[in-house]
Amino acid sequence: MKTIYFDNAATTRVDDEVLKEMFIYFKKEYANASSMHFKGKKAKEAIEKAREIIANSINATKEEIIFTSGGTESNNLALKGLFFSNYPEKNHIITTKIEHDCIMNTCKWLESQGAKITYLDVDEEGFVNLKQLEDSINEKTIVVSVIHGNNEIGTIQDLEKIGEVCKRKNVYFHTDACQSYTKTKINVEEQNLSLVTLNAHKIYGPKGVGALYIKKGILLTPLMHGGGHEKGIRSGTENVPGIVGFGKAVEISMKRKHDEEIKKIEKLRDLIINGLNKNIKNIKINGVKDLSKRLCNNIDVSFKNIEGESIAMLLEKKGICVSTGSACASHSLKTSHVLKALNLTPLEANSTIRITLSKYNTKEEVEYFLKVIPKVVEKLRKMSPFS
Repeated sequence: MKTIYFDNAATTRVDDEVLKEMFIYFKKEYANASSMHFKGKKAKEAIEKAREIIANSINATKEEIIFTSGGTESNNLALKGLFFSNYPEKNHIITTKIEHDCIMNTCKWLESQGAKITYLDVDEEGFVNLKQLEDSINEKTIVVSVIHGNNEIGTIQDLEKIGEVCKRKNVYFHTDACQSYTKTKINVEEQNLSLVTLNAHKIYGPKGVGALYIKKGILLTPLMHGGGHEKGIRSGTENVPGIVGFGKAVEISMKRKHDEEIKKIEKLRDLIINGLNKNIKNIKINGVKDLSKRLCNNIDVSFKNIEGESIAMLLEKKGICVSTGSACASHSLKTSHVLKALNLTPLEANSTIRITLSKYNTKEEVEYFLKVIPKVVEKLRKMSPFS
């Protein structure tokens, strides 16, 4: 049975070109990038090349890019690093009710350390209210942290407008761009971004590597102390193959071919949305209705009166992999905090699956999914005590 992988917001397949580039730094150029001999210098040069590629992709300088182990570490470093470098003079952080779990849990922990956190509401499509944001900023505010492309519902926030508010109010602006990076525009100057979280494994790169853009002049208290790697902000032996793979994945995304791939993914997304609306009654596509403001690969859909987990299990028997929410929270039976923030009822939220696409998915796979899903829903609705 063929496997159809529709869970690309959780992770993507590594591109063959990326694997080829990385292999060199596992087998041939395997030296520690901190070593002073010529082999170490070659590894260091490879890291700096990747740093420059990533910096150029967001209109930053390479000195403003710090490598980490991934999005979770970058988000922790951004918020904890800013808090401890500004506390106690400033102790207020503003975020939203639809952030990734690593932001939500970082903020909860920071509250135990003396932080005051404001969690902004969103509308039924997942957008931040700019008036509420502006009214929430005070003299103690350090940073506003707003996810760019939401990992569950695909809504893309208007970073330019949020950045304008932060600039006018003279506070830092951080965004978690793990899902949106390379899929839509990120320009740190035009969007007034102070810190940006990035990672590799959502863009056909390896797991276990990410980056944090830190605008020149911003001071962060490090989370880890050691040999002073990454300007002393993130100590630890550099993951040279991972960083090289990250850089290669970004390099591939900056080519013209990538734009064509994005358009192809958008067409597949729209085909799924139209097919679901046409063939299945009583469903709700969660998130933004204007598809130009939605991540190109995201469909989040609620089916009335049946469990999302049951849908996912029956689809898996047909060889189709989807998720019931964020992969980082899919083990939990709790109602998604993102869907709750959109005012979905617990029954609606728990009847939701997330379908996320990649450049490797095909029209044939989508057509097979659209053939299977109505039968799965019909079967479960017949069994449901709520139908």
